[in-house]
Amino acid sequence: MSAVMFSLQIIAQTPAKEKEISNAEAFSAKAGTLMQKEFVEVGTIKKTKVLVLYYTDLISNTKKSALKFEFDVSGYSTVTKVAVLDVDEIDGLMKSIKLLQEKVMVIVPTNYTEVYYRSRGGFEGGCFTSKGVWSCYLKLEKFDGNSYVWLASEDFTTLYKLLEQAKAIMF
Repeated sequence: MSAVMFSLQIIAQTPAKEKEISNAEAFSAKAGTLMQKEFVEVGTIKKTKVLVLYYTDLISNTKKSALKFEFDVSGYSTVTKVAVLDVDEIDGLMKSIKLLQEKVMVIVPTNYTEVYYRSRGGFEGGCFTSKGVWSCYLKLEKFDGNSYVWLASEDFTTLYKLLEQAKAIMF
């Protein structure tokens, strides 16, 4: 009986999966600061807002910027799904989009295949084959199946242009 109680206690204490965060989110969450956040909308793709965030620690006057994706999921109530990418991750995402368009999606493999880019905060963008056709997506939150934004392959061109615009105004 005590062995059963002990094993139940261990299972009950297993921590939930923590949300991964970007360096910019960690910067904005620092204790002992007076933080200012400015939101600049760059554009929209498939009802998903693309924004540039400017974080400023007003005490030390240190600054960071980041890219934010925001998508409202409607159900019984509306829940906003969010992904934040650090400035140093945007080039990798842009290169990945170009590779997807120019090398990956031009060939349809015979086996099920997934190709994706993942940020340190858990954002994911990519594609997979299903019945000989590529399906494209953005996934805003790593552990949330309701945070998918489904894209047509040509939407990657629009996304790339939005990333170029965002990158031009970031520091």
